[in-house]
Amino acid sequence: MKSNILLSSVALAVAWFAFSLPAVSSAQEGEVSMRVDLVAWGDEIRGLTLGQPGKTNSHTALPFRYSAPVAYSGPVLMEIYKSGDGREDKPAPTAEDIEHESVPIPMPVRPAGEPEAAPKSAITIELEKRRKEKPDLVSLAKLPSDCRRATVLLAPAPNNTFQAYVIDDDPAKLPIGQLRIHNLSPHTIALRLNDAPAKELKTRETLLVPAASGEVIFELAYHVGGEWKFQESNILAVRANEQTQMIVLRSENQFFLSSDGGSGGYLQLVTLRRSAK
Repeated sequence: MKSNILLSSVALAVAWFAFSLPAVSSAQEGEVSMRVDLVAWGDEIRGLTLGQPGKTNSHTALPFRYSAPVAYSGPVLMEIYKSGDGREDKPAPTAEDIEHESVPIPMPVRPAGEPEAAPKSAITIELEKRRKEKPDLVSLAKLPSDCRRATVLLAPAPNNTFQAYVIDDDPAKLPIGQLRIHNLSPHTIALRLNDAPAKELKTRETLLVPAASGEVIFELAYHVGGEWKFQESNILAVRANEQTQMIVLRSENQFFLSSDGGSGGYLQLVTLRRSAK
């Protein structure tokens, strides 16, 4: 496969992603009851509770992978609290850990034209308002009102808070044996999938891809500084008994360093898998 195929014009063929942020009012509309999977965008996050602070049982968001789902019943705009600094029960780092973490992160140089930070969203403004009375409140997540399960991806944000990306995991939107691709990077990306014509995904758009052969062959490029840059070609297994999601993002977290301190491409890819039950 030749990368220049991706660098030609691409067709826009996707819908806006389900977690795009709506306006927020202080009076929330309705309540939901569902299971929530908390996933950390980077370092593990401990001491999380949903809906109210100070619960006996706290939860942990693992780095880019699922842990045990959490039952939640309450307002559509879910409050997420965090107690402590999350480090009190972590084992002491080994000498190998210290050596690895001391290695500078040699991330690729940011190309000219990378977007500046986006303006504050309505949810961010609402979070700042609530934190004046609830200092342990660290995130707000707008949950879908018509599903029984959702993934909440918690990305680091200023002032020890987290930006919540909510993914609707209703089986009708994420059938087993298919791949759903999310673009959470700050760039428009282009994907050529299983030798089909290339498709374009803007930031926060998603695409559902059939995988009849049990795998998806893809080429990935991103648009920055007025031009397309090819990143990689690869193959992803998509099992018939799993919900499979691939997230394209931009991160400088240590999670993406190899054992020798090297990093991959300019964008990073994360795969989430959940067995069907």
